[in-house]
Amino acid sequence: MTTNQLAVGDVVQISPDTGNEMFAACFMTVTEPKPWGAQGYVRIPGGGDAYYRAKHEHMVLIGTAEWMMEDLA
Repeated sequence: MTTNQLAVGDVVQISPDTGNEMFAACFMTVTEPKPWGAQGYVRIPGGGDAYYRAKHEHMVLIGTAEWMMEDLA
């Protein structure tokens, strides 16, 4: 995956090999594509959002989010 493939609102799945068991296999909504990967958030049911940074090699593009947390405010 490259930076050109990511846009704000894209949904990626974080690799189980990321080294962080808490986020392994989670779906992250991209808020900031970066040259090295992306920053985004994982929605926690009933508890808000957990922010995360993932390198390109630790995520795959799944699709596009219909709603983002900014839309829910």
